[in-house]
Parts: sequence; C-alpha cells; structure tokens
Amino acid sequence: MKKFKGFSLAGIIVCILIVAAIAIGTFIVIDGNNKATNFDNYNFNSFIEPNADNGNIGDHVKGSKDALVYIFEYADFQCPGCASMNTRVNQAVEESNGKLAVIYRSYLLSYHQNATAAASAAEAAGLQGYWKEYADTLFNNQAEWEYASGSERTALFEKYFNEVTKGKGDLEKFKSDISSPEVSKKIKFDMGIGKRIDIPGTPAFFVDGQRIDWSNDEGGSLDINGKTITWDHALSGTEFVDLLKQIVEVDTNFNK
Repeated sequence: MKKFKGFSLAGIIVCILIVAAIAIGTFIVIDGNNKATNFDNYNFNSFIEPNADNGNIGDHVKGSKDALVYIFEYADFQCPGCASMNTRVNQAVEESNGKLAVIYRSYLLSYHQNATAAASAAEAAGLQGYWKEYADTLFNNQAEWEYASGSERTALFEKYFNEVTKGKGDLEKFKSDISSPEVSKKIKFDMGIGKRIDIPGTPAFFVDGQRIDWSNDEGGSLDINGKTITWDHALSGTEFVDLLKQIVEVDTNFNK
C-alpha cells in the first residue's frame, strides 16, 4: 500500500474517520446541550422554582412572592435604561403594599462587555441571600464598572459584595460561585426564556403574557381581566410607576 511520509494510506483513512467521528460526536454533544432544556415544560408567566435546568437557582423576586400581581422584567445590568428604570420599579413595588412583585430575569445584550460578569456576580451574591441588594448596587454604580477592565471589574464586584453584606458574606465562596456551572446555567436559562418570547430590547416588562410597550412613542394598551388600559405616548419613569399601579388596581379588584 502506498506510504505517505511514514504513514500508510489505510492509517490516514482511519485517522480521518476518527477525527470525523469525534467531530460528529462533539456536534451531537453541543447540539444536545443546546436542546437539553425543554422550555415547553415551563410557564413563563409564573414564578419558576429552582430546578436542574436553571442550576437550582429560581426566579428572583422584588417584593413578596405571595403578591397578587406579578410583573416580569427582563434586564441587563449594563443597560442604562435598566438602571434608570430600576429605581422606578422598586418604587412601584414599595408603594403597592405587598400587592405587586416583580420577577427579574437576565437578558444580556451581546455588545455589553461586562454584562455577563455582572449578572454572574449578582447570582453569586444571591446564593448567599443578597441578590436584591447586590442588583441595586450594580445598577446604582453602573457608571463605575460598565467599561472597567477585567481586573478593575473584579475588584469592584468584590468591594460591592463586602458592602452589601456588611462584611458578613463569604467572599471566597462569592468569588468561586461567580464562575460556577450553576450560575452559568441560571443565566443561560433566563436567556433561553427571553429568546423564546422575543425580547425586543431591555428593559422589557410583561404582565399576563403581554408586553408593556412603555417606550413606544405611539403609546400602547393592555387587556387586564377584561379591562383595557391604554396610553398614547412613551411613558416617563413616573408615568411608568403610575401604569404599574393602575395594573395592580385593576388586577387586585378583579381578584377580590
């Protein structure tokens, strides 16, 4: 049999077949991993408990999980609009007297260089019970870290963790959890939901499966329990709070 620089043709063919098999196997693993989560098993308009698909990290709640009305927020910690709206969202929850809860899910924009790291840090803080405090700190200090280098960002995120935990948190665990498979799974799970409901941008808010089109210059409308709520222009932060209050009022009166 013909030789090629010390290798037989048969040997080369075998090598090619092995490489091809590995490539096919890799494709199957990757393809399988991409399709491993069956999102048909989930109701995106309800609280999702910790489970294997989301790294055993459930939805994050602003307000009480027992609230009568759920608003679902898809946001990116590096998004300026999300940072601006965060204060308003917190205000609406605080002024609802326990009737409103906002379920937060990550939807990261590809052009935000530090978005994944920020979301990972928030999830890591959440594993020690400090998700909301850390999320608020990230939004409040966005200008400080959004374009920071890797080392600068790491130092800032560790500083924020010590601040929100008042030095009582486990910093070494926090640093380890940031890059953990569980945190990565949670972020990918949230992103998977966002892609399936076609998030147009951030922040995006949904109620009863309807997107609250608050930034449309032409206004928008919602059908809440048979009553239509309308607005004829893009809403400012204060107007958005008023809209959430109106949604809560209609929804809770219906459920009395």
